[in-house]
Amino acid sequence: MNIQPIRNDSDLDRAFARLEELWSAAPDSPEADEIEVLSILIEKYEDKHYPIGPSDPIEAIKFRMEQQGLTQRDLEAYIGSSGRVSEVLNRKRKLSLGMIKRLHDGLKIPYDSLMNQVA
Repeated sequence: MNIQPIRNDSDLDRAFARLEELWSAAPDSPEADEIEVLSILIEKYEDKHYPIGPSDPIEAIKFRMEQQGLTQRDLEAYIGSSGRVSEVLNRKRKLSLGMIKRLHDGLKIPYDSLMNQVA
């Protein structure tokens, strides 16, 4: 195992290539240990150089609607009138704390996904 720090995108590409070579390693083997170490190094580099921002609450709601086959009418129980649902989904009105709680409790959308743009 010859592991080195990942300092740039070329190093990252090499780490991914090596990871791909090792992917079918047997558990508890030296190769499996190398996979674990490479994964940690890759994650650390990506977190620093390619951070992922907070999720968009409206996209989280739309994603859940798609997952569960919900319509805008189904959201009225969590957001309010059909007009209010439309305003929220079209980004003309921000989610209130009450809406966030109801969406979390009723549709199991994580608070982290909903709290990005609290009114």
